[in-house]
Amino acid sequence: MTILNVMWSGGAPFASIHKVHQQILSQAGPTASVKTWLLQGSVSECGLYVGDAREWNLSSARLKGRHFWRLTKPWMQAGFQKALIQSEAHLLLLDGLGVARTLLPLLKKLPGIRAVVVFHGSTRLRAEDRELFGQFKASQLTLVAVSNTLAAKLSLDLQLPVMTMRSAFDPAIFRSAVLSREDARARLGLPLDDTPVLGAVGRFEDKKGFACLLEAFISALKQRPDLRLVIIGEGSTREALQSRIDQLGLAASVALPGHLNDAAQLYSAFDWVAIPSVSEGLGLIMQEAVMAGVPVMSSELAVFREQLADTGWYAAVDDVSAWSDAIVRAFSVSAKDVAAEQYLELAPDQAWLNFRQAARELLS
Repeated sequence: MTILNVMWSGGAPFASIHKVHQQILSQAGPTASVKTWLLQGSVSECGLYVGDAREWNLSSARLKGRHFWRLTKPWMQAGFQKALIQSEAHLLLLDGLGVARTLLPLLKKLPGIRAVVVFHGSTRLRAEDRELFGQFKASQLTLVAVSNTLAAKLSLDLQLPVMTMRSAFDPAIFRSAVLSREDARARLGLPLDDTPVLGAVGRFEDKKGFACLLEAFISALKQRPDLRLVIIGEGSTREALQSRIDQLGLAASVALPGHLNDAAQLYSAFDWVAIPSVSEGLGLIMQEAVMAGVPVMSSELAVFREQLADTGWYAAVDDVSAWSDAIVRAFSVSAKDVAAEQYLELAPDQAWLNFRQAARELLS
């Protein structure tokens, strides 16, 4: 069987999405042939190995048929259809709504190809999206969401069944790659002593809530001036965050080291990990931190409670005061005990077994 994995883009902002797709594809049978298309960006920007890949180098405007590009859309779709036929693909693994809008219309003329659309986060659905998905039989199209929370919302919006396949990692392999505390701190330029460090990882964009986290941390410093904050990532809001740090002269307390391909190996540098997101489809950072043995504090979102239940430490979304209080409280308790409780609740070993079974059934 030939599987064609079609991604919207390469680049640091899409690293977690590539991780999920590669985990799914890792469960393909030994005789399966896997190819990847990147509609935008390059393979070198993906941050991980994606195998045999084709770079289409298309702009968002062209893919969405905006402005002048609306006139050229039929030629673009003809090119995709020709390439699909040449790929001899039996199954398409599609990255979210944008890719689905681009390629699903072509499958109406290619009934021998089955498609799986993986939704990684909340999205704005249009009436034509519901119409598009509704045109396919269940035997040709499967809709998948990375959490129960997201699946329930999409199913309600689309009035179609949406399968839940909560993303997971092999905990043994993941933990074996995590650096020691000393090595991780050295990699990030942090003190090698017991200086308390709060970490965060993610794209620098408004919905990740890092502006709130920074203000909350600034407030927490009044009670705990020994704290350090490290936020790993890149994106559109980084410049504003760095300006705020520079304005207050906090370079010694707050670091923004940028996107790091080995970020998943560095959780041991932190005493706690913060996830202040305004919305999430799942939040792979929560899984990674817990597997690394580091406790997590997060926004009060249903998708986070789905994973950690009452063992989670929650603060109201975008509430600076609540987050500041949570930070101060967190560094007054045993992080080791909280981490142990969260690991038991997340149950990574069972989650990995469930994921493997679901992925194999999906790809079979």
